[in-house]
Amino acid sequence: MSFSCCRIHFLYVSVCSVFKVKVELQVLLPHTYPHVAPQLFARSDALHRQQQLQLNTGLTSHINSLDPGELCVYEAVLWVKDNCPPYLENRKASSESASEEAVVKETLQRMWIYSHHIYRQGLRKKIFDCAKKLGLTGFCLTGKPGVICVEGPLESCEEFWHVIRYPNWKHISCKHVEKIETEGGIDNARLFHAFNDLQFQAHGDYGLRNDYHMDLGQFLEFLKQHQSENVFQILFGVEGKLSDK
Repeated sequence: MSFSCCRIHFLYVSVCSVFKVKVELQVLLPHTYPHVAPQLFARSDALHRQQQLQLNTGLTSHINSLDPGELCVYEAVLWVKDNCPPYLENRKASSESASEEAVVKETLQRMWIYSHHIYRQGLRKKIFDCAKKLGLTGFCLTGKPGVICVEGPLESCEEFWHVIRYPNWKHISCKHVEKIETEGGIDNARLFHAFNDLQFQAHGDYGLRNDYHMDLGQFLEFLKQHQSENVFQILFGVEGKLSDK
């Protein structure tokens, strides 16, 4: 368990008696708990990402149904213990069903994320480490404004979005989501082959600082090269126009 002036973070580990597997519940308590609900995330190596996502959606829905200000950590532990078996059973049934299917369809998700700025080295490291861990491709446009694009399996993108937002990234929003269904493997639908660090300097090489604006003209050209120039208006609210050369 770790303590700070703002929050308490601990991990509860339970063993599902039916399937004999370990389930972890990560709990992050804000300093205003129980007036502000805790951040909860349940995971197990025995669950596929889709089952894990469904489990956490159900947990969040249950906690939100409780009375505001109610102590809910113990309630969350009980809910996870009681509700894990159906998800584990669904995982078994899904695996058996998938093995019988001749054609497997996969969905690639592409998320376009906007931030007022991205400067801090620690935050940039977190973004790149998370993308690498989840096998996502795309880019991070560092500076002001900041833009992140990630693409890969739907569940991996959703986990990336969950991880980078918490505990306290406020000036960030997901502006656009694309879902592409494919039968030939999601790699064929990717626009990017790696996760890259983009820096289009508008005011010379001054290093990352609070007035470090990006050259959006260069960024628009980059989007055009990757068949995504339409996203420019979605991100910034203005139509992008390339200058004639």
